[in-house]
Amino acid sequence: MSERSSIAELAEWLRGELDRYSPGEKLPSSRALVQRFRASPVTVSRALAVLAAEGLVVTRPGAGVYRAEARRADTASGQRGDTSWQEVALSADASADQAPRSVDAGGVTATLDRPPPGVLELNGGYLPPGLQPEKALAAALARAARRPGAWGRPPVEGLEELRGWFAREIGGSAGTVAPGDVLITAGGQSAITTALRALAPPGAAVLVESPTYPGMLAAARASGLRPVPVPVDCEGVRPDLLAAAFRASGARALVCQPLFQNPTGAVLSPRRRGEVLRAARAAGAFVVEDDFARNLAHEDAGPLPPTLCAEDPDGVVVHIRSLTKATSPSLRVGALAARGPVWERLRAIQIVDSFFVPRPLQEAALELVGAPAWSRHLRAVGTELRIRREIMLGALAREVPALHLGHAPRGGYHLWLRLPDGTDETTLAAAALRAGVAVAPGAPYFAAESPAPHLRVTFAPAAAESDIVEGVRRLGTACGQVLPSG
Repeated sequence: MSERSSIAELAEWLRGELDRYSPGEKLPSSRALVQRFRASPVTVSRALAVLAAEGLVVTRPGAGVYRAEARRADTASGQRGDTSWQEVALSADASADQAPRSVDAGGVTATLDRPPPGVLELNGGYLPPGLQPEKALAAALARAARRPGAWGRPPVEGLEELRGWFAREIGGSAGTVAPGDVLITAGGQSAITTALRALAPPGAAVLVESPTYPGMLAAARASGLRPVPVPVDCEGVRPDLLAAAFRASGARALVCQPLFQNPTGAVLSPRRRGEVLRAARAAGAFVVEDDFARNLAHEDAGPLPPTLCAEDPDGVVVHIRSLTKATSPSLRVGALAARGPVWERLRAIQIVDSFFVPRPLQEAALELVGAPAWSRHLRAVGTELRIRREIMLGALAREVPALHLGHAPRGGYHLWLRLPDGTDETTLAAAALRAGVAVAPGAPYFAAESPAPHLRVTFAPAAAESDIVEGVRRLGTACGQVLPSG
């Protein structure tokens, strides 16, 4: 039994026992619970903390744990208060020709929420614990805590050493990115939001790849921006349609993922790299380069192309990089790189939003990437992702040959599957969940209407390689129930 499930089980038992105690009455001691359940003191402490967070118990240091007093009802009748006034308040900023603003995080939470018990995860956005460098992270955090001033206030731009490391990673051997061009951010999602707010005012258009990462679409809409889609094929975003989109929309920014694009896995071709930059320069626009998957290259990927930022002397590219995807969801450390006046605006927005990234986290990141274990970890991830990709491709060919894969990427950990015409992808995703596997329907990846039904499946989050095979088998069961016949 895992520690996490033990905590949940003990907390559930304690909830059921609370009715035996009056409000204010003391519960059994932690020592008694340890002996009764043969659980560790840590498990007992965390289970009690769960109940305290729910307001069911009160912990009094040195005295023990007591059942909490009954909560006072919101009204004399015991009913919840009337919050209907908020509908007016939240819609009052809409103009006559503009719909009330809403924030939809559904496309993001689909990759953040844990699946229900017994459901295999083929839709997540992070490495499973077994592939995360937990020992290296623990060692890095311990070393970071011993650094002089580790809990002091860092420079708002980030630690100079960490900025230098990111500058070398982004600029490559040519050294075209300087530490002074870099801002340390709280992960990639925070960097995307900062870049969007810096480059476009509320109500403006921003060009996005189609399909694209739902978290970027959510961030754009939450900032009051209007995403305008530009189609992607196996060579990346299409420059001919990009130039037309700049002219038609008046947009001053394009957000793209040139390397192992999410969800298609496409890599921007050498010919198109220059065309994209020229189209942006001609429009007087920025290119936001979300380089999320550079540390997720598979073992057989071959040499990777340089970043667009490394080949851009004129400050067209605003580059985003993060350590999170290749390490742990909780190592939320990333970087923005930019040149010219836009850097000052990015810096100002980040300061206003969050002041700075906590210094202990920056110090731990610096310790991690500076250790010999870092390169070994990336090689291990690249090897395992290649193996998992091949396992999933084989399973899909056997179990669900009706699903079409346009491109098998050699980086990242997702496959973009075209469904037969007429398939209701939402119904299929729901049937898959009932069959015991979580997959992502394609509609949230499009800024406008989807041209065809799709699914995105991922091969990294599964706890074991065997779970990939079983997950695809369960997907095949769902497809047999939902896909159009003939």
